[in-house]
Amino acid sequence: MGKKHKDGKKHKKKKDQTEYTLADLSPALTQAARSMRTVLSRNLLESGLYAGQDGVVLSLAESDGMTAGGLAQKLGVKAPTMTRTIGRMEAQGFLKRKPDAEDARLTKVYLTELGRGSVKAIELAASSCDKLATLDFSEKEIRNLVRLLKAIDANLQAEAVHAEEDEED
Repeated sequence: MGKKHKDGKKHKKKKDQTEYTLADLSPALTQAARSMRTVLSRNLLESGLYAGQDGVVLSLAESDGMTAGGLAQKLGVKAPTMTRTIGRMEAQGFLKRKPDAEDARLTKVYLTELGRGSVKAIELAASSCDKLATLDFSEKEIRNLVRLLKAIDANLQAEAVHAEEDEED
């Protein structure tokens, strides 16, 4: 499966013959995540969303009416960061905050029509980014990559939980 270059001819992508070690994992994974985020952010600009806001919209599309703390926990960010993000998104018209009907001490966050309308744009931006990131990958390679990334995340999440438990003791 070749890629067309500027000269119009198809060129086969050369296989990387480098011998990688465990020490190459963190830098490679960090750089790939940065590159993915950069492309996704660029793809999202047309919809008026910025990096990180897509996760807020998708979380609320799945479960509208979450608290800022609940969103922060789900997205793995600190509460003050989430509060700033919600404020910005509310000013942009994607979200609205309302007191909880059962407990007025709580404020819940809801998508507006604009916010609900942006879900499709987010999905298209992510799909475009995914396709670019996995250019020339087979379906099997994509499945294996996702499985391995999820395993890495699970290992790191488990370590984070143990570290928090140790701090409490």
